[in-house]
Amino acid sequence: MNKLLIIEDDLALSAALARRLTKQGFECAQCNDASEGLLMARQFNPSHILLDMKIAEQNGLTLIKPLRGLLPKVKLVLLTGYASIATAVEAIRLGADNYLAKPVDTQTLLNALNVELEDDGQTQADFTEQPISPKRLEWEHIQQVLASNNGNVSETARLLGMHRRTLQRKLLKKPIADNRPA
Repeated sequence: MNKLLIIEDDLALSAALARRLTKQGFECAQCNDASEGLLMARQFNPSHILLDMKIAEQNGLTLIKPLRGLLPKVKLVLLTGYASIATAVEAIRLGADNYLAKPVDTQTLLNALNVELEDDGQTQADFTEQPISPKRLEWEHIQQVLASNNGNVSETARLLGMHRRTLQRKLLKKPIADNRPA
């Protein structure tokens, strides 16, 4: 059986990932702290790791080398809500096997982990998920950047490269409904 360690500080996302991947045959363990992640990697001895790039105030990139040192054959995938080419290159250079931007669907995760869908009598169509809409993705990204700036609209607008009033108009709109299955 494949063993998966999820190192993610967003407890709801961590639980959702664990549920989705348990259905695919993984034995999952979760932690939400960098030092706890290293300890659990040593104790749980996973075959696969999903590592968040930003774990509370810590950078997940700093965990790649120690995790790789502990578990040289582990399949390590870095997840991030702040994807960029520079961090993707850095993650791979440090030893990550793959790099994915959040949110991510189950099939993409399984592809990154190099695992096939479990065949439990269900068809492939049962597992396909609708992709997230660009407007919903934009809303979620704005909310993440706003949260990382403690609600400072001016700083968030500057980081997103948009005018403050444009950002305020976007924030007044309700988020686009996301009807994808959990």
